[in-house]
Amino acid sequence: MAFVWMRRSLLAAACASVALLAACGSSTVDSAITPQRVVVFGDAVADTGQKGSAYTVNATDGSLLNWTTQFASNWGLSAKPVSQGGLNYAQGNARINATPDAAGNASTPTVTAQIDSFLASQKFGSAEFVLVNAGTADLIAGMAAVQAGQLSSADYQAQARQWGEALAAQVIRMVNAGAQHVVISGVYNLGKTPWATAIGQTGVLEAASTAFNTGLKVSLKDQGKQVQYVDLELYVNAYVNAPGSYGFDNATTPVCNSVDANNGIGIGTYQVNSALCTPSTLLAGADYNRYVFADAVYLTPNAQRQFGTYAVSMVRNRW
Repeated sequence: MAFVWMRRSLLAAACASVALLAACGSSTVDSAITPQRVVVFGDAVADTGQKGSAYTVNATDGSLLNWTTQFASNWGLSAKPVSQGGLNYAQGNARINATPDAAGNASTPTVTAQIDSFLASQKFGSAEFVLVNAGTADLIAGMAAVQAGQLSSADYQAQARQWGEALAAQVIRMVNAGAQHVVISGVYNLGKTPWATAIGQTGVLEAASTAFNTGLKVSLKDQGKQVQYVDLELYVNAYVNAPGSYGFDNATTPVCNSVDANNGIGIGTYQVNSALCTPSTLLAGADYNRYVFADAVYLTPNAQRQFGTYAVSMVRNRW
C-alpha cells in the first residue's frame, strides 16, 4: 500500500527551513485516538531512567527529560521505566539484537528481548501508542569495531543498514502481534555529534547513520496503516545547523562534565556520561537549556522535548 508515513516524512523534509520546521512541530490538530497507555522500547535515546537516571541532564525540577515523556504527557500519560512500574522498556546502550551492549554489558536487554518481555505478560491493543527508538547503541558498537581495526568503513555502513532492517523486523513483529499505532524514530546523524568531531569520523558516522535509516524505512514501506515514522535526524540536523532558531546557543559542546571512569556510553573510558549528569555537574556558568548535547552523543532535555512535541504533532495529524 502507499506509504502514508513516508509521505508525512517527506512533508517534514519540505519543512526543513527553520521557520517552517518549527511550524510543522506546533500543530494543534486533535487526534481521533484517546490512548490509555504509552509503551516504549529502545536504547538510551528513549530511556527515562531504567537504572535510576536518563541519558541527559537529570534535573530534579519536575521538567520532562525525554521525548517519550514529552509525548506521553500530551495525553496525561506516563512513560515511566519498567523498573519504576511503568511501560518504558528502553535501556541505555541496548542493541537491537546483539549482546553485549554498546558498553560491553551482556546483561542489558536487547530491543528484541524488551519486546519479548512485554509480550510474555501483555498484549498490544488499539488504545495505545508504541514508541520505538533504537540504533544509536549499535552504531556506537560498530564504530568501536572500526576503531579497533575489526571492521572496515564500508562493512560498517553495510552492517548499519542491516541493523536498520533488523529494527524494522521488530516493528513488523509488533504489528503482527496486534500493535496498531507504532511511532518509530530512526537514529539522528551521529556525524553531527561532538563525539564524531572528537574522533575524526564525521563522514563515516554520517554514512552509517544514513544507511541505518534507509534500511529501516525501506523495510517498513508496506506498514503504512499502523506505523508512523518521526524524523529525529531532521530535527537534530536543524538544531545543529541553526541552533538559535530553536533556543540554543551551543550545538557543538557537551554541557555536562560528569566524566565516567568506565565505558559508560560505549565511546571509551573517562568520557562524559550524561547518565551521571545533574545541574551540579555542568560546565561553569552553563545554562543546559541552551545546549543541544548533554554529552558527546546524547541530547539535553530541551532538545528531547522539542522533538517530542514534533512527534505529537505528526501523530495527531496522522491518527
